[in-house]
Amino acid sequence: MLQTISLFAPQLLLAVTASLLLGFGVSKTGDRSIIVRYISVGLLVLFAFIGFILGQPIGEAFKGALHVDNYSHYVNMFLGLSAAAALMFSKSYFQTEKLDRYEYSILVLYAVLGMSIMVSANSLLSLYIGIELQSLALYVMAAFNRDSLRASEAGLKYFVLGAISSGLLLYGSSLIYGFTGSLEFDRIAEVVSAGATPGIIAGMVFLLCGLAFKISAAPFHMWTPDVYEGSPTPVTGFFSAAPKFAAMALIARLVVGPFGDVLAQWQQVIIALAIMSMFIGAIGGLAQSNIKRLMAYSSIANMGYALVPLAAGTAAGVKGMLIFMSIYVISVIGIFSCILQMRIRNGMVEKISDLAGLSKTNKSLAIILSMFLFSLMGIPPLLGFFGKWFAFAPAVGAGLTWLVVLALIASVIGAFYYLRLIKAMWFEEPENEFVEAPKTLRFLSGITVLMIFPLLMLPFIASSSQSLISLAAESLF
Repeated sequence: MLQTISLFAPQLLLAVTASLLLGFGVSKTGDRSIIVRYISVGLLVLFAFIGFILGQPIGEAFKGALHVDNYSHYVNMFLGLSAAAALMFSKSYFQTEKLDRYEYSILVLYAVLGMSIMVSANSLLSLYIGIELQSLALYVMAAFNRDSLRASEAGLKYFVLGAISSGLLLYGSSLIYGFTGSLEFDRIAEVVSAGATPGIIAGMVFLLCGLAFKISAAPFHMWTPDVYEGSPTPVTGFFSAAPKFAAMALIARLVVGPFGDVLAQWQQVIIALAIMSMFIGAIGGLAQSNIKRLMAYSSIANMGYALVPLAAGTAAGVKGMLIFMSIYVISVIGIFSCILQMRIRNGMVEKISDLAGLSKTNKSLAIILSMFLFSLMGIPPLLGFFGKWFAFAPAVGAGLTWLVVLALIASVIGAFYYLRLIKAMWFEEPENEFVEAPKTLRFLSGITVLMIFPLLMLPFIASSSQSLISLAAESLF
């Protein structure tokens, strides 16, 4: 019992505290949103590091339903920190829009709890429970602005298409259970190693298709542009970071764990998803005029890049995915922190044309946003370049050089829509008068942009973080 508590301490902390905060919010008549937010931020930071505080315990909990290892500790760290940052960035937006309610912070806590269960899942049942716990919270967050028709539409679309995703996951799980007789990953791996039948392969494909929806990989990306555009901007920023990392981590655990012996089969699926995502994301973004829709296509393309190292099927490939996703999460949180600062008197900036002349009215913000965009493009010497380097190198080592060439072509195409934003900021005349952003938001975005400079981050990556990433990747093999 004590071993289970020590292994599951981060998740228990989130579950118990979120429930207590919900009761605290319901029992009070006054506005408790601010105090609940700060408690939630502190809780998420503690959640991010509690595994390391306890000495990174490793083992199985709840009779093998969850497997805690260095991999889950590393991913949980990024999930907690990115969710805490998203909560802090959302404060000024929700207060200005008069949407600041304590329920939002609690929804974030439950979403992170679901993500944490996902990355530690060791059976198809716990996998599904984690995904649904995360998804139910995200559906409500997408429609959090109940008075907005766009937000209600975004929440409804996300819910309906999410139901299809859940159907794919359940059907795939039922096929695998029917042909292996077990829901546990270890038992599934034993059956697969003895010879995978067509039924098992079909179940695996359905599972991957359901998870592809969660990372908005093409051709399961149809919800992404509409949901990103309709959801409140802080919610869109949260969607772009933590849920993508959690789902990508789950895909890696699934393919190299129970299905590690059928590399030739799942590798084809991963490669197909990667190619479609990279090019649909790169080409689809060229026609966008809305910043949030553009970021949706950027997210689709970047999930394609993250799948490239996984296609190698090696520990180096998982390591490359972890590095790429870590840098991507930092960059996308920074970009949305900048977007949240760009408010005009009529409301939030959403059109690319609204950025015209930003460098003349707010040069520091234009510089910070430009740095983040250059990082996403993979321009050296910013950290985004090293993210793609570590992502593509394992694929080259596995003989997938042609896939890396396609990824580089997609990166060049995608660079055009990032350059459109930069052109509008630096080479066009101002059209709007921006409202001054809160000092807290400006400070946080400034701190975040420092993280994409390699002179500051590479020593960290090369020492403690590099060893941690290596331990996390090796724990799956």
